[in-house]
Amino acid sequence: MLNKGIQAPSEQLGSTDALLRKTGLFRSSVIIALQVVVDLVSFFLAFLCSLLLRFGGLPPNNIEEYFRAILLQVGVFFFFFVVFSLYRTLWKTAGIDELMRVGFASILAAGTGYLASLVTGWLLPASVYYAGGALVIMFAGFSRVAYRLLRRIQGGMVGEENWRRTMIVGAGEMGSAAIRQMNDQPWMHMRPVVAVDDDVSKLRRMVRGVPVEGTRKDIPRLSEKYRIDLIVLCLPRVEEKDRREIIRLCSETTCAIKTMPSLQELMDRKEPGSMRDIDVGDLLARSERELDETGIREYLFGRTVLVTGGGGSIGSELCRQIGRFEPGKLVIFDVYENSAYDLSLELDRLYPKLDCVVEIGSVRDENRLDELFEKYKPQIVFHAAAHKHVPLMENNPAEAVKNNVFGTYNTAWAALQHDTQRFILISTDKAVNPTSVMGASKRMAEYVIQYFNSFGKTRYAAVRFGNVLGSNGSVIPLFRKQIEAGGPITVTDKNITRYFMTIPEAARLVLQAGISAKGGEIFILDMGEPVRIDDIARTLIRLSGHRPDIDIAIEYSGLRPGEKLYEELFLDEEQPGETGIPGIYIGKVQSPPPETIRKNLDWLREQIETGEDARTCFTAIIPTYHPEDRKDTELDNELE
Repeated sequence: MLNKGIQAPSEQLGSTDALLRKTGLFRSSVIIALQVVVDLVSFFLAFLCSLLLRFGGLPPNNIEEYFRAILLQVGVFFFFFVVFSLYRTLWKTAGIDELMRVGFASILAAGTGYLASLVTGWLLPASVYYAGGALVIMFAGFSRVAYRLLRRIQGGMVGEENWRRTMIVGAGEMGSAAIRQMNDQPWMHMRPVVAVDDDVSKLRRMVRGVPVEGTRKDIPRLSEKYRIDLIVLCLPRVEEKDRREIIRLCSETTCAIKTMPSLQELMDRKEPGSMRDIDVGDLLARSERELDETGIREYLFGRTVLVTGGGGSIGSELCRQIGRFEPGKLVIFDVYENSAYDLSLELDRLYPKLDCVVEIGSVRDENRLDELFEKYKPQIVFHAAAHKHVPLMENNPAEAVKNNVFGTYNTAWAALQHDTQRFILISTDKAVNPTSVMGASKRMAEYVIQYFNSFGKTRYAAVRFGNVLGSNGSVIPLFRKQIEAGGPITVTDKNITRYFMTIPEAARLVLQAGISAKGGEIFILDMGEPVRIDDIARTLIRLSGHRPDIDIAIEYSGLRPGEKLYEELFLDEEQPGETGIPGIYIGKVQSPPPETIRKNLDWLREQIETGEDARTCFTAIIPTYHPEDRKDTELDNELE
């Protein structure tokens, strides 16, 4: 039992909340009382001034009757101001809507006040009612915007060096709202000085006092002319290709970049916010491809689906998207229980009717896999479990083989034994002409898939794609952490390039592959042009509100073991073929015969168990594996 003199933490918290609530209510009451007093004084002065103007001073007689009539008008105006909820708004947000309500309330109050005077007999000269109503609008309206004016004047008194000179891209309603927010919120330390818009009818016009000086093409020139520190994008309805072009132009400057979210974004995020950083998906040089959701639903609906590595970046997004298509059961299999458990809670919230279970275990454990497949009899398997970190696998090559090669073998064998209909392997572009242990292990995993596809009824296929924006272990989270720490950002080589896609896009590709899989294919997404990592680093710095090489330094550390300057999507012997789905190809691979693959797998297992270096083994059984060529050959190609 608690000591009576000591409060429990929950009681202390409740007491604190109650105190804060009372304090807030008291402050609110004081502010409302102040507003009422200011308005009552405004009403009285408005009619008094009107009366003085009518007579050129105090009236010669009936002064007491006139004062009674003025007090009657004050009461009537106060009544209408209450009816129009003019004491429930904040002064710091007062604007056109507030002034319009003041005007309507004053017009109605003036008419009603005149009728009340006729009833009571406390009459004022007719002109006083008109002039008094007009002065009420002026006095009450000014009192409501005065606070905002004082805040702006106070903000203008802060030294120019403390403000960020800001360019507005998009001079429409959102641009106007952004300018207003900057002017009304001195703590933002943003001073809008110029705007651009592709609508030529807005050129040479003013938006809340800010000149519209050009179109998107003028962004680099105007940023230099006006010494811009920050560019704010106000583009609620712009096409994706135009948005990316604008971001590219902004990236040519030394300015930080922010964006105003649209109303739909705020609704989707289900959280308040105003200005925000640009999402990493905006870094892609192409639009994400929309795939065949009807076809995906047809083969997932009502079926039992297993996702290995379900707690990882790709695996978890696969689970989220699978949940939309109402499978009969979704089985999440992962060796790391925390991420799998968090994902299951998220799926319960997103899809309350989804039958989702979490199973913990490793794909290296054959018995555990057999138990899993025997228990659930999955009809579709997405195999995302893998070690994918290139430098770590260079230091732990045997672990890459055990997990990526034989973990895939174990899972594929269990699928065959339990009559799984489709088995989709998540592969990588690093499997093409691999120079790293990780890439070589994933190439061997592709061999495993093609081996199993040579017999049995299960359809085996692989999906190969490049780097995924924002996934665990990718450069984007690393760069963001380095930026948050104040830098420097570390880039291995200034010329290193990679293919990129977003996590949702990667997951959709994997699901799409399940529809088209006939057996043995390697599906490859047309990922557009590769992107320089150095460009991504510099863009991320700007998107985070900083300037590269000024606020955040960039250091080049040199290529790491197993790392290539350039990635490829197709092997030399592969001839990409059309799938009938725009942007998705099939790599027509000339694989070794099944008996050769089986022989190589048995030999590889023996060598790893005896402690042989995996690199030596890969060199013997993967003709395209050349770890020594990871840099020199590519540098020669670059010079040519």
